[in-house]
Amino acid sequence: MFISARSFEEYRAMFALSERDLSLRVLDCPGGAAGFVAVAGARGTDAVAVDPQYGPGRERLGAMALRENEHKHAHLVEHARDFVWTWFEDPGQYTRLRSGSAREFTRDIAARPERYVEGSLPHLPFPDRSFDLVLSSHLLFSYGERLDEGFHRDALLELVRVSRGQVRLYPLFLHTGFRRYPALEEMRGMLAEYGVPSRVEPVDYAFVPGDEEMLVLECAGRRALPERGPGAGPAGRNRDPVRWRHLDPPP
Repeated sequence: MFISARSFEEYRAMFALSERDLSLRVLDCPGGAAGFVAVAGARGTDAVAVDPQYGPGRERLGAMALRENEHKHAHLVEHARDFVWTWFEDPGQYTRLRSGSAREFTRDIAARPERYVEGSLPHLPFPDRSFDLVLSSHLLFSYGERLDEGFHRDALLELVRVSRGQVRLYPLFLHTGFRRYPALEEMRGMLAEYGVPSRVEPVDYAFVPGDEEMLVLECAGRRALPERGPGAGPAGRNRDPVRWRHLDPPP
């Protein structure tokens, strides 16, 4: 897994984000070096990112993403036929957007460090129902050949736990082959047992063949979940590293 720096514009397309969505309390998990929280925050969105890389040395993540982006540019040019060039125009635009996003991330994590919380699935450091909308890209399903079904089950339940509205996940395909995560329907069935209906929706974004869909989980009516993570239960509120706006009562 590498440090990604996807742009705010990519997030809008990957997750079909509306202006209403951007008025909600949003969690990006995992955030990597994406520019989403930086740009969304500048627009007034109450957005927080969580990632295991946000501990000591996190100030270097943006530079790492820039180096990886430069390395990938040559690969994209050489293997352009393997990718879908409908959202990105060409490798040059891809590199410009990702590099700009890494720089936005670098500036924002220095200016607003409290918005970038160290943590990782399947145990997030937030109380139940902390966010209206949880976004998760390029981890679950993408790395299905490295992360087993037990991890996927626990991680999905944890994302549901911290959401009081929706969880949106993108993409649904394995990154090592152009095929859908084989246990997707099994995971959806497991979530349905906890009162979490799900649906697959098309999105106006793709970069590799097959990546034109996201999974939407509806969490508002969920039943009790297994006790999980350091943030679970009332005591978790005292451990929450982001204590103000996203925990206030809704208007």
